[in-house]
Amino acid sequence: MDDPFRNLEARTGRPMHEWVELVSHSGLQKHGEIVAWLKEEHGVSHGFANGIALAVRSGDAPPTGDALVDAQYAGAKAALRPVLDRLLALARELGDDVEVAPKKTAVSLRRSTQFAVVEAPSAARVGLGLQLRDHPTTDRLRAARGMCSHTVDVRSVDEVDDELAGWLRTAYERN
Repeated sequence: MDDPFRNLEARTGRPMHEWVELVSHSGLQKHGEIVAWLKEEHGVSHGFANGIALAVRSGDAPPTGDALVDAQYAGAKAALRPVLDRLLALARELGDDVEVAPKKTAVSLRRSTQFAVVEAPSAARVGLGLQLRDHPTTDRLRAARGMCSHTVDVRSVDEVDDELAGWLRTAYERN
């Protein structure tokens, strides 16, 4: 079946999950109010506004922001949530241009491009991937493959120290 929203991001500048999050923060509840608000305040076409409103009100919309993060740090991984929160606080302190972008299994940290990613691969640790090409490795800062060149395992908030903050800042400044 053809996806009627395949062009939503190209035409509006935002993917569906961002529209859903925006509507949920607006406090609007009624379908007509949501459609009118999207059209008037954001210039969304009637068709897209109607589809966004239907997705929000039917509960068929994909999970967004906080819900994605809550799902990642539920159950056995709940004890790791303070580690994530501390890493995100550090990232936000780097500059007003830091974008925290929750995904299904990780939280991406972006500036002009992704400079770090936080994920909980197990109930015992949080993995912080960093984009630090050509940066020397240490026992703690290990080489990685893929989108991030390095990775650090973090098992407690106490391990979010000045050394780790320095690596995060370097990754931020390089991107």
